[in-house]
Amino acid sequence: MVAALPSFEESDFSHREKLALRFAERMATDHQNVDDEFFHELRREFSDPEIFELGMITGQFIGHGRLLAMLDLENPSQPGD
Repeated sequence: MVAALPSFEESDFSHREKLALRFAERMATDHQNVDDEFFHELRREFSDPEIFELGMITGQFIGHGRLLAMLDLENPSQPGD
């Protein structure tokens, strides 16, 4: 499943999973263009509490990744002998 993420739209993910991935991708890369139409689409598949949870989890992972990048901890080198 992880290997399919870069091309998730063409993968075997369910419609619901693809919608959640679109939400996460938009939140990470284009959060200011998440409009009412997209939320309407989300609400056809997810309840408001589920949408909130998707947002919170996505936000945590985005923040965690950005913190690791800022602290240059994405690929830590091995400590010397």
